[in-house]
Amino acid sequence: MEAPGVLVRQVRKRRSTAEKRLIVEQALEPGASVARVARAHGLNANVVFNWRRLYSDGKLVVEAPQAMKLLPVSVEEHEVVEPPPEEVVTPSYGSIHIELRGKVRISVEGHADPAAIRAVLEVLRG
Repeated sequence: MEAPGVLVRQVRKRRSTAEKRLIVEQALEPGASVARVARAHGLNANVVFNWRRLYSDGKLVVEAPQAMKLLPVSVEEHEVVEPPPEEVVTPSYGSIHIELRGKVRISVEGHADPAAIRAVLEVLRG
């Protein structure tokens, strides 16, 4: 129960354009009373009259959601050619230590490319 002299503030409900159009169209039906339609929706009749004016001016338009655009597609049959399986090389991990005369030491840690090691050894030999 409300205390005497206390004002209760009502929160205004925002209506979508679609809701406004529906209410206006109900008020435009033959024999419909704008006051009754407004009261049924918890509105003041002046609000519905204002919406009717917007409706008749074409300003109460519901925008359609943007439709998806379809692109033309054509399906062609092609023979599927499987590529030959690639040679699988498993990486080798570990370490290689090479000692040459003359205090030359070579250490290779982790994955070693055989071609690179061969090139290094050929340079050292020469």
